[in-house]
Amino acid sequence: MTQKPSNAFVAASWIALGVGMIGFIIGLWRSDMLLNEKGYYFAVLMFGLFAVVSLQKAVRDKLESIPVTELYYGISWFATLLTIALLIIGLWNADLLPSEKGFYAFAFLLALFGAITVQKNTRDGQIAKGKHPLN
Repeated sequence: MTQKPSNAFVAASWIALGVGMIGFIIGLWRSDMLLNEKGYYFAVLMFGLFAVVSLQKAVRDKLESIPVTELYYGISWFATLLTIALLIIGLWNADLLPSEKGFYAFAFLLALFGAITVQKNTRDGQIAKGKHPLN
C-alpha cells in the first residue's frame, strides 16, 4: 500500500520541473548561441526528460514485479546516461563563460529531478486511488 504524496511534495516537484525547464529554455532563448547550438541543447533537454521518466517507470515496474524486458530496462539506463554525457560534452566544448555552463548544467539536472519526482508522485497517487496496473 503506497501513501498518497503530500500536496506540498507534489507542488515542489512540479515547481522543480517548471523552474528547471523554463530556466533552461529562457537561457537558450536569451543566449548568443547559433540556432543549431540552441537546437542541440533543447533536443538534449527533451531527450533527457523522456529518458528519466522512462527509467523511473522501468525501475518502479521491476520493483513492483511488473514485467519489464531487460532490453527496455537497459535502453532506459543508456538513454539517461547518454543525455547527461551529451550535455557534458556540449558544455565542455561550448564557447560559454563558466557561470553559463554551470547555469545550464544545474537547470538541466533540476528539470530531470523534477521529471522523476512528478512521475513518482503521479504513480503513487494512482496507486493510492486504487488505479494500479495490477489491480
